[in-house]
Amino acid sequence: MTDHSETPKDTPKITQEMIDLYDDYTHITLDRRAYFKKLTALVGTTATAAVVTDMISGSKAAAQIVKFDDPRIKGQMVKYPADGREMSGYLVTPANATGKLPAVIVIHENRGLTSHIQDVTRRMALEGFVAFGPDFLFPYGGAPSDEDAGRALHAKMDRPKAIADGAATVKWLAAHAASNGKVGVTGFCWGGGMSNAIAAAAGDTLKAAAPYYGPVPPAAEVPKIKARMMLHYAQNDDNINKGIPEYEAALKAAGTKYELFTYEGTQHAFNNDGSMARYNKAAADLAWKRTVDMFKKELA
Repeated sequence: MTDHSETPKDTPKITQEMIDLYDDYTHITLDRRAYFKKLTALVGTTATAAVVTDMISGSKAAAQIVKFDDPRIKGQMVKYPADGREMSGYLVTPANATGKLPAVIVIHENRGLTSHIQDVTRRMALEGFVAFGPDFLFPYGGAPSDEDAGRALHAKMDRPKAIADGAATVKWLAAHAASNGKVGVTGFCWGGGMSNAIAAAAGDTLKAAAPYYGPVPPAAEVPKIKARMMLHYAQNDDNINKGIPEYEAALKAAGTKYELFTYEGTQHAFNNDGSMARYNKAAADLAWKRTVDMFKKELA
């Protein structure tokens, strides 16, 4: 993974207030103009505000850790039937695969199936899985290249329908010719929340889930979760973390098998190695190893 631990000396120092402004803009208000006005007032100039935003948001250039044409994998965009409508996604398998493999769904953030999430899907395939990245924006025209446009589409999404599509994706992948029938799911931010929601909706069809810093499901839905859960959270992520106590209490009450990890000194999106300001290599590597090890055990 890309190592952003060495930050150029001439770049602005990113503060918690800057990150909080960005998260409020990208997850709540979606008001880019208001965000830049507040950030510019904080950092002094619009040019510095633009640099800060690039450092926090993530670089597309840094997203290609496993190239799309890497000879170790085979990847293709596919269409498949979901909950009464057609869906699309990125299917990746190890090139040297023999026999059926366990399957893992990788769910994108609130911008759609970006190049970064496609790359994470390829990384998962290299771990020995049938890896699949669904595009939940496909029914709305597909994930656009502009991330603000992607967020705007997400805001229009029918969430109950998307959750039903996700549960149908689990069933489709379990029945896929390359799959051994056992499916896990992981996701990031919005995708972490969807991983939680799909775990409840898919019942025992889903065997394991590893949401990263995702919004929690309603407590009433938690008893429906039959999958083994591994929950990853950032230490500095108040908007997400406020839901943890109720979620953990519901998991315990339901007797759900779970582990919960909070990574010290981390920010929301600490796994995104395109983000100079928020990527935490040590935490990302540890969370990834824990996730992969859990999937290999539960999906074998």
